[in-house]
Amino acid sequence: MTLNDLHNGDSATITRIRGKGAFRRRLTEMGFVHGKRVTVLKSAPLKDPVEYRIMDSNVSLRRSEASLVEVAPDEDFQQNMRGEAGTSMDEIQSPPAVHAPGKIIEVALVGNPNCGKTTLFNRVSHSREHVGNYSGVTVDSKVAQFSHRGYTFRITDLPGTYSLSDYSMEERFVREHIMHRKPDVVVNVVDANNLERNLYLTSQLLDMDITVVLALNMYDDLLERNDKLDMDLLGKLLGVRVVPTISHRGKGIYRLLNHVIRVFEGRDPHIRHVHINYGEEIEQSIVRIQELIGQTPLLYNQYSSRFLSLRLLEQDDSCAHLISGADNFIEIQGAAREEIQRISSLFKEEPDALVTDARYGFIAGALKETMKKSGKDPGFSRSHRIDRILTHKYLGLPLFLGFLWLMFHTTFTLGAYPMGWIENGVALLGDLLKAHMAEGIFRDMLVDGVIGGVGGVIVFLPNILILFFFISLMEDTGYMARTAFIMDKVMHLFGLHGKSFIPLIMGFGCNVPAIMATRTLENKNDRILTMLIIPFMSCSARLPVYVLIAGAIFKENAGNMIFLLYIVGVLFSMLMSILFKKVLFKNREAPFVMELPVYRNPGIKLIMRHMWHKGAHYLKKMGGVILIASVVIWVLGYFPRKVEFSRDYQTLMTLEKRKAEELESQGRVLEVNATLGGLAILEREMEAERQEHSFIGLLGKSIEPVIKPLGFDWKMGISLLTGFAAKEIVVSTMGVLYQAGDQALEGENSSLQNRIQEEVYTSGPRAGEAVFTKLSGFSFLIFVLFYLPCVAVIAAVGRESGSWKWAGFVLFYTTAIAWVASYAVYQLGSLLQLG
Repeated sequence: MTLNDLHNGDSATITRIRGKGAFRRRLTEMGFVHGKRVTVLKSAPLKDPVEYRIMDSNVSLRRSEASLVEVAPDEDFQQNMRGEAGTSMDEIQSPPAVHAPGKIIEVALVGNPNCGKTTLFNRVSHSREHVGNYSGVTVDSKVAQFSHRGYTFRITDLPGTYSLSDYSMEERFVREHIMHRKPDVVVNVVDANNLERNLYLTSQLLDMDITVVLALNMYDDLLERNDKLDMDLLGKLLGVRVVPTISHRGKGIYRLLNHVIRVFEGRDPHIRHVHINYGEEIEQSIVRIQELIGQTPLLYNQYSSRFLSLRLLEQDDSCAHLISGADNFIEIQGAAREEIQRISSLFKEEPDALVTDARYGFIAGALKETMKKSGKDPGFSRSHRIDRILTHKYLGLPLFLGFLWLMFHTTFTLGAYPMGWIENGVALLGDLLKAHMAEGIFRDMLVDGVIGGVGGVIVFLPNILILFFFISLMEDTGYMARTAFIMDKVMHLFGLHGKSFIPLIMGFGCNVPAIMATRTLENKNDRILTMLIIPFMSCSARLPVYVLIAGAIFKENAGNMIFLLYIVGVLFSMLMSILFKKVLFKNREAPFVMELPVYRNPGIKLIMRHMWHKGAHYLKKMGGVILIASVVIWVLGYFPRKVEFSRDYQTLMTLEKRKAEELESQGRVLEVNATLGGLAILEREMEAERQEHSFIGLLGKSIEPVIKPLGFDWKMGISLLTGFAAKEIVVSTMGVLYQAGDQALEGENSSLQNRIQEEVYTSGPRAGEAVFTKLSGFSFLIFVLFYLPCVAVIAAVGRESGSWKWAGFVLFYTTAIAWVASYAVYQLGSLLQLG
């Protein structure tokens, strides 16, 4: 019987894990080992994957992977003991090396995803690194430096990892950092809710023969359950110091730092080298390989020979590469191969599975001696009750889609109020500068360039903050991880991994961290495939363009139009993934193994802080790239000043002014207003003709043949062109070109949306017609949705994929798709007379 044969609520005991390679190793590291009890919780809304409860953790597997796990009913199971392997330890009696007191302590933070490691890092360093209740938030190391009790702590927050094997980029990164950087103290942060699973990583750190301090995080959850843990005894059994912490409240932090100092100075009696006993046969193999490694002082002095021997027995290719420089490399490799064959033949099992079983046996023995459980599990029961609704087989998917609709609709409707206030403030500032500054180039640059450009973008800050609020809410509560569980079956249909959905959702905030988050995908092809389609996720930088155009053209239905654009982007990314999977990435899919953390209440303060942290990045752009781009656009549009107009505008405007004065003296108010309106039209026509002869106008006219079939004029084309630096610049460019906020040109609201509504062609066969119709506006939005991402995204793709050819490919294919899609929309709409 396999795990896939069980139904919801059924429990069984694992008897065997079939299959080979990295996936089998990952399964065992996640707790699916011989003799462990597993319970089926529920299936995803689309029947696949399935959520299981094992070792106090919730883990989801696809049904195809669950079929590889053989189980037996609890009452029929008889554990097959393999001697006493994994139930005892062999202690090296020599005391730990004593460090001479120094001024700098190098500390590495290591722990499982969702253990609170980055929260602890933020507390000790007063940093503002992002914290999310799902795997893969920390996709790179973060370094902070601070002082405590006369020491300078240089602390590195390493990516969350379940083990130190060779399954993912995070695991390799953490292991290499410890082996090559050799931190003075490794602080291993463990989740008190999942001790058995978290201590697996601890057991590997012990094998590395390094100095470890165990931070027992989320200790308040353990107290709430009334569980009893003898931390002193656990520390003695592991040979480490155990310090309880509650990082999100800042409790136990300074005690932890004080113990790090004691350990660093060699004054902690708990610190000693402990070796896990893997059984007589495996220990014999370890010793044989260790002796060969010891013949190369360069290896023996730099790395733990026991750890290298174990990794070679577990067939870790990267460790094999590490020792490739040894003079007796061939001999070491041959001995490792012989020992693997000997152990496999003897036990009818791969050595890596035997080593994993022994580690979990050691952990189980240590916890049996030190921990007494009350049987309560409030975190699990609370999460289970919430999941009954949010991941329900019928309600789960509609609720998720409803949440997305609410997010985008609220972003537009609720954000419209503060957006209007900021818009009026920007217009008022422009009027004040015009009224109190002398005419000249400097005043024009401030009013039309800086305020018209930057002010046109900053009005969308409320919309950005609302969007980030919802994304932070998903990340911090744990719902983000559930989206991967809910959508895995759908993603599977399109050739994507379920975990790909998290970077895609993150792309709604910003594509750059979303591309970095693809590191959580173990398979390289899955990572690159996800990178290629992330640009179709409408990032927050595109949102101001959507709000601007949709609000100006579609008005009452603007919120629904924005939601439609996001959905179109998601659907198109799925279609492209099918194409890429068949053409570029013809490989087997990586298995789906993902922990589902318990739901947490992060508090409104934490969510607001994360929202503002992301919004601050948006504001920084205002004073950087957007300000510079706005001034450059203004300069290109302002010069040259000498232009030969097709009409004598100055004479015509003078006549209109005199006419208005005469009509006013006669008290003919209605005719005065009509005359002033005509004067405003002349001023705008003059400015439009002057812009057409400016440097930016000449550039726009040169690209107009390419964009005209899409329904765009030259101003729209220039706005899109400048958007390569940052998508917000599309709005700031429009603010400059359409002179938003310049009420001198007309005596009414001069917001950018009003300018867009009133923009007309001044020449040609379409003279007098509106530039932005519903058809051309929708075509423009489609182009913005699809066309090339900003330069930061291109750089991220090149860096994360390891090849700049993928960055160039993204640049080309997204723009090509944008042109074809907009062309199809506009031409088909024109044919059907939908404009």
